Amino acid sequence: MQSYQIPEITATQKSYSRADWQRGYESLPQEFDYSIDDIEGKIPAELRGTLFRNGPGLLDINGQRIHHPFDGDGMISKITFADGRAHFRNRFVRTSGYIEEQKAGKILYRGVFGTQKPGGWLANIFDFKLKNIANTNVIYWGNKLLALWEATEPHRLDPVTLETLGKEYFNGVLSVGEAFSAHPRLDPSCHQDDGSPCLVNFSIKPGISTTITIFELNPAGEIVRKHAHSVPGFCFIHDFVITPNYCIFFQNPVIFNPIPFALGLRSAGECIKFQPKQPTRIIVIPRSSQTEKTPVQILETQSGFVFHHANAFEKNGDIFIDSICYESLPEVAPESDFRQVDFEAIAPGQLWRFHLHLQNQTVTRELIESRCCEFPSIHPENVGRPYRYAYIGAAHAESGNAPLQAILKIDLESGERQLWSGAPRGFVGEPVFVPRPDAKQEDDGWVLALVYDAAHHRTDVAILDASDFTKGAIARLHLKHHIPYGLHGSFTTQLFTPT
Repeated sequence: MQSYQIPEITATQKSYSRADWQRGYESLPQEFDYSIDDIEGKIPAELRGTLFRNGPGLLDINGQRIHHPFDGDGMISKITFADGRAHFRNRFVRTSGYIEEQKAGKILYRGVFGTQKPGGWLANIFDFKLKNIANTNVIYWGNKLLALWEATEPHRLDPVTLETLGKEYFNGVLSVGEAFSAHPRLDPSCHQDDGSPCLVNFSIKPGISTTITIFELNPAGEIVRKHAHSVPGFCFIHDFVITPNYCIFFQNPVIFNPIPFALGLRSAGECIKFQPKQPTRIIVIPRSSQTEKTPVQILETQSGFVFHHANAFEKNGDIFIDSICYESLPEVAPESDFRQVDFEAIAPGQLWRFHLHLQNQTVTRELIESRCCEFPSIHPENVGRPYRYAYIGAAHAESGNAPLQAILKIDLESGERQLWSGAPRGFVGEPVFVPRPDAKQEDDGWVLALVYDAAHHRTDVAILDASDFTKGAIARLHLKHHIPYGLHGSFTTQLFTPT
């Protein structure tokens, strides 16, 4: 892998081969626990803490392939940094469904994104029970390590061993089966709590009208505020953003037809259809539960689909939101094979800024980054506030759609871009920004990312100097194996070592 610029790859060449990309979707059934000794470069001595990652570790059950990676069982990876050294451990979340299917050696549950039980529609008709796969995110908050999947309650894990301890209900505030999103936001200074940090999260209960419930947790991990709001229409919402005063959701223009799902013909995800002639609605909910003075507002913008947001902030009474926007929802076809996706036939996700003019209830938007990009990350102290730098997984080429092979740094003030690329045989996941202790500048820190190296069928942990990508990777930690492409994760300055 090379960094910054790849002169060998011309504008007319692909930066990747699909065969290389496909191998990153092989299952990893083994669980490991070892010190990482194969290192290029040097781990910064000041980098101290734990990087947690979550994602589907199994893409098949005893050889029976799942239809889509989002249906795969959650596997937590933990990389601990201390004193210039690193340690790796991974472990599957022992959900009840994982345990049952491993014992049976076959698929027992339908998946949201297309996986069906063997036996055709007769084996799936009127079966609405979904497996909690705990595969989307992992956070450490309130002295608890939680594996998150947005359709139901979290699983609590031992942060040292990654052993599954059971489901988490936050002292009974969360009810059995109640959703708790996989995309919480950490407010670094909550004015409702005299400047203490808090974790803000939500749940969605869709239907003809949709209930959005907002949770706020104090540093002890207790839910201190919970309020629900009903909005018209079906909502398919994966992520949201916060400011000091608001939670903001994008209601993508989709409809859901439950009949093929009920009859066992399609999964729930395959019954969601994008409506290109309908507007995208932006739902603005006050974070205070006292909404009588400031009610929920719904603004409209042109049609598009948003999975992930970078950040939001308030300025002069308006709200600005930076989001990865697609022209339409990349739909999951019933007979498709995700490994054979034609990247060039799909419009890329791009970074857009939405300006919400609250006074006159209008929205304007501008394109920030036209390069194909996903999984944005920022400095944690700037969540919900004005910020300067964004770090995003990106395609190697400036135009067109392609797998993520690079990490792009965007200076939102100067417009400067810096690119670190793993092409032609490296494929990146979500970057995570980690500030340097006692840093004075917003970009003083490191960017950490898992990079699948197809040449060696293994995953590297890449460490970049966030202030200067032209240095290349200051360290690349070679694991002894690959990690299947993951989804989300987080970094904590806490160290979890065996006692």
